[in-house]
Amino acid sequence: MTLNTFKQALLICLMLQIGSVFFSAATYAQVTKAVTTSEIGVGIGGANYKGELSPNYRFLNNQPAITVFYRRDMSDAITLRGGLMGSHRIVDDNTFSDEAFDDRPFHKYRDAELRLSLLEVSAVMEYNFLDYYDRRQNPRLSPYVFVGIAGLAYNKKLTAAVDGLDEPYETDLAIAIPFGVGLKYALSKHWNLGLEFGARKLFTDKLDYLAEETEAYLANPHDNDWYFYNGISISYTFYRNNCPPVYKNKPGLLD
Repeated sequence: MTLNTFKQALLICLMLQIGSVFFSAATYAQVTKAVTTSEIGVGIGGANYKGELSPNYRFLNNQPAITVFYRRDMSDAITLRGGLMGSHRIVDDNTFSDEAFDDRPFHKYRDAELRLSLLEVSAVMEYNFLDYYDRRQNPRLSPYVFVGIAGLAYNKKLTAAVDGLDEPYETDLAIAIPFGVGLKYALSKHWNLGLEFGARKLFTDKLDYLAEETEAYLANPHDNDWYFYNGISISYTFYRNNCPPVYKNKPGLLD
């Protein structure tokens, strides 16, 4: 079994396990709460990169991204969310130059164009600081924090001005830890508006073709790459009234 095959199998098993926990928790919530809510939504925003080419987060480096998600409340404070996020970017090394790092001439040395496409599958838990699901609240809003796990598939291609530095299209998989903050605001009983900023801590340093095994004299061996998503979303809420457990005239043997 090749390393890539093993990584793919491991990632699939991990996401299936997370999915089973997600939906079993949702089923439990339906039984224990009188009313449960779920949401489907879409969002638009920007995806950003931080690594050897851009050691600091820079807002101007954002490239268009889109996300779709499903959210279910578990309690007054906890919600679970599964989502997809996709982004495609064309990066010129020179546009990533950072004035604080002018003494590290990665950009002038390579003078390359990087094409990078991302597809993220994530499962996160949100903690709401206010009782967002109480419809008696007016206005109904809540800041929240979130953390979870994500699987990332990405394609990349490098076209460099220096001979011998070009790299062909390459597809790879990675695991990331997403975390961040957001704000939910109910526009009406069913429609919601959201703002979110989140970071993704990667367990790889290969997102920008600057990794220790390929560019040891340029890559930072002590810091993996990061990527970010910040955006605005709109979602629709569904409400479900849960029936109480069936009453038993005669208790069972184990009751």
